[in-house]
Amino acid sequence: MCEPFSADQARPRVGRDRDSEEPRGRKGEYSVSIEGISDFEALIEQNHRAVDEFTRGNNKPLEDLFSRRDDVSLGNPFGPFVRGFTDVAKTMERAATVCRDGHAAGFDTIATYVTPDLAFTVETERLEAKIGGRDDIVPVSLRCTSIFRREDGVWKLVHRHADPITVARPAESVISEQ
Repeated sequence: MCEPFSADQARPRVGRDRDSEEPRGRKGEYSVSIEGISDFEALIEQNHRAVDEFTRGNNKPLEDLFSRRDDVSLGNPFGPFVRGFTDVAKTMERAATVCRDGHAAGFDTIATYVTPDLAFTVETERLEAKIGGRDDIVPVSLRCTSIFRREDGVWKLVHRHADPITVARPAESVISEQ
């Protein structure tokens, strides 16, 4: 399992408010304040570190964050939704094979909500990597929703959805022509 960042480890930058130098999520942005919030903050750091590893083709740190229960789900930019840990793990492994030589450039937190046993984050992930057959490192922005559940006192990822829609699009962009 991923270990939380220590103060001396390099880590991806967290998002910043447009009008502030303060990192997002550090100024009371959490909707609910609970005892143990530091555990959740450590989990988010682990999640960001796992995404950073994913850009280099290593899906294991992200896989380690997922619950092993049958109700987990994943929607990634390279395929349809899957459900169940076995299919989630296979899908992440396949998706990681299209990423290499990358890093997480930053995370812009849009929303975070934490209760004692359930939490979610909505972020824009800003990544840079070689994607597919490309030999150049390209920027990738993904809107990502992650849902976490506390299981036996430990936060686990139960749903992750990431897609490349990070700017407004025309209404016609949703039409599926077959």
